[in-house]
Amino acid sequence: MTRVIPPGAALGVLGSGQLGRMFAIAARRMGYRVHTFSPEEDTPTGQVADVEVVADYDDLEALRAFARHVDVVTFEFENVPIDAIEAIEVLAPVRPCGAALHTAQQRAREKQFFADRGFPTAPFFRAASLDELWDAVARIGTPAVIKTAAFGYDGKGQHKVTTPADVEHIWTAIGHQEAVVEKFVSLQAETSVIGVRGVDGQIAQYQPFENRHRDHILDVTTTPAAMAPALATRAAEITRAILEELQYVGVLCVEFFIDTEGELLVNELAPRPHNSGHLTFDAAVTSQFEQQVRAICGLPLGSTKLLATAAAMANLLGELWKDGDPNWAAASRFDDVKLHLYGKTQPRRSRKMGHMTAMGRNVDEALDRVISARDALLI
Repeated sequence: MTRVIPPGAALGVLGSGQLGRMFAIAARRMGYRVHTFSPEEDTPTGQVADVEVVADYDDLEALRAFARHVDVVTFEFENVPIDAIEAIEVLAPVRPCGAALHTAQQRAREKQFFADRGFPTAPFFRAASLDELWDAVARIGTPAVIKTAAFGYDGKGQHKVTTPADVEHIWTAIGHQEAVVEKFVSLQAETSVIGVRGVDGQIAQYQPFENRHRDHILDVTTTPAAMAPALATRAAEITRAILEELQYVGVLCVEFFIDTEGELLVNELAPRPHNSGHLTFDAAVTSQFEQQVRAICGLPLGSTKLLATAAAMANLLGELWKDGDPNWAAASRFDDVKLHLYGKTQPRRSRKMGHMTAMGRNVDEALDRVISARDALLI
């Protein structure tokens, strides 16, 4: 029987951004202490954690010292070196495990994981040299997308190929590093399914989210997603299968494309709570952040049911602050819209961010409320 890590214990989180902040809030509300580890200070997570450790992820001695003072370690940021995870695993349980993180943090390994298990993806080839890149583009055809295998998020490290003449320039632009070449997919929609698996194998999933991006960054999320019931069922089945294949413990987001032919394709994994699940903090019985606490501590998973028929989330990004503080008074008149801010406080490192969440009788109503509240910030 798995040992339950009870309230009062210390939970370690690698990473210190917005996701860690909401994880820490959920954990402290449940009676846990939170220690965060990252190279920066006065971080969104550090502002609400009990302990903020500032050190580089390749400082193995600092990581070992961190691990000795916590009962379990998790992530809010996946680009942590595998050497760091291996150093910690000797001293404290790491959930999800290093093997799962190793698969999900690198596109080439992740795509191969999907292909080896028959999960549907856009056609792709791996390339570790310029010659292999030329060959991959020739085999995929154009248009295609070249993505760096490592350290890609919010559209970073991605380049569209419209003609073979682009290849050499892109190879230079990505720093001559390993890449994945994918067929360019005409999209009908982008969706995500957030699943969670406990230490005992219990699985819970939220209904699919529909995500709209602006400049490769998530702009708004709505749920339930506007997708055929058969596709929603298939997305849930794939998410469950991935959780089982990885023997995953914690929250995992599976991002999907729905192409213009109505086909469901797995895009990538986020081995942590995900931005599209922010709305669960206010709109679900159990948020994705509380689920992460429950899963890594060996507690039963909570209900994923929404508190209303539909919900919507709108991101607040730094551009809102370009002309000074937004009009908080105007936005606050929408008393049924919940506001979360999580930027850094040090002016020299200022990166203000946040999100708003609204619920409604249907998706259109929830989306109209949250967009209207966000628009009011600029009045």
